[in-house]
Amino acid sequence: MGAKSEHLQIRLTAREKTLLKRAAAAAGQDVSSYVLARALPPARIKVVEVVSLLGGEADDRYVLAELNDFLSGLGRAEFADAVAHVELAHLSPFLQNYVAAMVELASHIRGVPAPAWSRHVQPLDAPWFATPLKRLRLHLLRAAPVPFKRRNIFVDASVGSRV
Repeated sequence: MGAKSEHLQIRLTAREKTLLKRAAAAAGQDVSSYVLARALPPARIKVVEVVSLLGGEADDRYVLAELNDFLSGLGRAEFADAVAHVELAHLSPFLQNYVAAMVELASHIRGVPAPAWSRHVQPLDAPWFATPLKRLRLHLLRAAPVPFKRRNIFVDASVGSRV
């Protein structure tokens, strides 16, 4: 996280300020840190940071693996908050669909609704297969997790459940 160089003021009642001070003290934090941690939880910041690396100079396979590993380690409530608002406009349609499918699959696994933004990502027009080998395509058609299939992406999730 970069050095803090901006200020933000909010207006509250004396009662609200007292409650915030008590809650921050109980959490072992100063008021600014307490409020910031609730407004921008670390998990949400991490998702934004990782997604921002996609489509850039980094190898997208490694960035997608990092995102998968991070999402896999989140608890149910933390996950839902972390993926509630993800900006994909800077990504290609393929990467938009891949990230949306990852989040939809992780949502399903946790038993939480997929975030609304994922429904706005239009599926790919043509199928994309994880391998150019035509003889493996039938396997990928069967093995791909449903959220990926709905998006016309065919991957094999059998190795460590990483797609």
